[in-house]
Formats: sequence, C-alpha cells, structure tokens
Amino acid sequence: MSWKWEYAFGAEQTARTAPANFLAGVQKKADELVRAAEAVHLHGRAHADIDPKSGDVIVPGGMFTYQVVVRSERVYVVQITYLGF
Repeated sequence: MSWKWEYAFGAEQTARTAPANFLAGVQKKADELVRAAEAVHLHGRAHADIDPKSGDVIVPGGMFTYQVVVRSERVYVVQITYLGF
C-alpha cells in the first residue's frame, strides 16, 4: 500500500499540543480515509483529473479538515480543531 496520510501546514503544530485521546481519533479516521481513497483511486499516480474536494470529519473532542491528493497518493490533514467536548 503506497497510500498514506500525514499532517500538513499548521496541523502538525497543533498535533503537538492536542490531547492523546483526541489525536487517536484523528489518526483512526485518517486511516479510514486512506483506505477509502485507495479503493476509489486504484491507479492514483496515473490520475489526470482534478483532486476531490476537501472535507471535514468530526471526531470526539473536535474535528479536522483533510485534502486528498490523488497523484501523490496522500491524504493530508490540513487543519485540526480541538474543542474539548
């Protein structure tokens, strides 16, 4: 599997200060997004169309915004919002 996810921009900085249980929820959902993207885009590196729209995912304690970049075979977590609920 070459598809992976990673933090981008300021999300990595936020991840350093967010609680571990919140980050575990983000990581679990990001893993699910990777599996879904891999299933939909079987030939990711050969993708010639535009990338899908970004999306938001609610997790316990907050939410995060992600972007799928098909040719890079990556799901980028671009923003994390920890609300503490």
